[in-house]
Amino acid sequence: GWVVLAVSTLSVFALLGLGRFGYTMVLPAMQKDLGLSNALAGSLATANLAGYAAMSVLGGALAARYGTRSVVPLGLAIAGVGMGLTGLAQGFAGAALWRVVTGVGTGFANVPLAALPGAWFARRLRGLGSGIVVSGSSIGLILVGPLVPRLLANSGPGGWRMVWWIYGVVTLAIAVLAHVFLRNRPADKGLSPVGMTEKPAPASVAMGSVSPTADATIEPAAAPLAPVAISAAWKTIVRKPIVWHLGLVYFTFGLAYLAFMTFFTKHLITSGGYTEQAAGDLYMLLGWCTVVSGVVWGVVSDHIGRKWALALVYLIQATSFALFALWQTPAGFTTAAVVFGLSAWSVPAIMAATCTDIFGARLAPAAFGCLTLFFAVGQAAGPAVAGAIADATGSFVAAFLLASGVAVLGALGAAFLGSTHRSG
Repeated sequence: GWVVLAVSTLSVFALLGLGRFGYTMVLPAMQKDLGLSNALAGSLATANLAGYAAMSVLGGALAARYGTRSVVPLGLAIAGVGMGLTGLAQGFAGAALWRVVTGVGTGFANVPLAALPGAWFARRLRGLGSGIVVSGSSIGLILVGPLVPRLLANSGPGGWRMVWWIYGVVTLAIAVLAHVFLRNRPADKGLSPVGMTEKPAPASVAMGSVSPTADATIEPAAAPLAPVAISAAWKTIVRKPIVWHLGLVYFTFGLAYLAFMTFFTKHLITSGGYTEQAAGDLYMLLGWCTVVSGVVWGVVSDHIGRKWALALVYLIQATSFALFALWQTPAGFTTAAVVFGLSAWSVPAIMAATCTDIFGARLAPAAFGCLTLFFAVGQAAGPAVAGAIADATGSFVAAFLLASGVAVLGALGAAFLGSTHRSG
């Protein structure tokens, strides 16, 4: 289980830490070399998220049908190729195309990865497992923050292309690791979930002959599960009202946080007078803070409940976005970065754990895929809206204040969630 968790975390590092958040550090040099406005720069992030949205639901459903081990390496390979080819782009159209391809691969693989700890960890450790996986993004922030500006400084105007090639090669290497080490569930190795103290149940439990309120962590050690038809999985999921409620809450996170993350470096340079290296160092600090965010808040959600943990996280993030907009001093920027970082990856971790709580380990990837469609739409809108506002107003202040307001709406939505315990 811990081996699967480690490889899953590395996979998230490649898909999100490099493929998505690595764009933030490349953006100023790439934008200058290709002559892109803020709106077009934001649209490149939107293109990436459009590909992600297109594949998020299908990736989760295919993982429920064929298994995560079959889906994740292919998604990593597609994303790696997309990153490498982004470095060959000669203008906005070419860059947008390869950002879409990167997003397709990310959506294909990331959704099953986020749900995988639900199969490998008992319910009482599920938030912890999900939190560790999403911290893979933190590795990306920690590495690209200090390294990319220095690579760019030593490689001339086209240095951003080399950075994308490095991203692509690293992602393809991790795709090979995923193919070798990932497994769909403990039964594939004759094991039980990590932390499961109950005696493994007979096969009839997994096949549905007991009450649907049975704890999803009580699974047979080796009994096979029948493949889940994709259409049947979707029907089971979309009929639950709480899925639509969770989806709208997740939408607000996507819009708010990616507007903030995409233009984090640009705002520091244009409004704070930071150099690229100084901005990269603060980005690294943010990354170090995010390392514990998914784990801490995943554990918090295990103890106080998913919805109250979500509501607290949204309020914390709303505060950080407002600080970043209004307190334009080194102390203010640093405080905002630290506050956001300490909660950054908590929402995906809690959402992934919630899906397993409601649907069990087998349908969790498909359920998380449905939620991720809402999330991806929010992510796709965030950078484009923020970039357009910045072009219209001459700064990112209004854009970050909008992100703060959207996060407050997310907190309200989370507070009114119903029970997230499995009900059949």
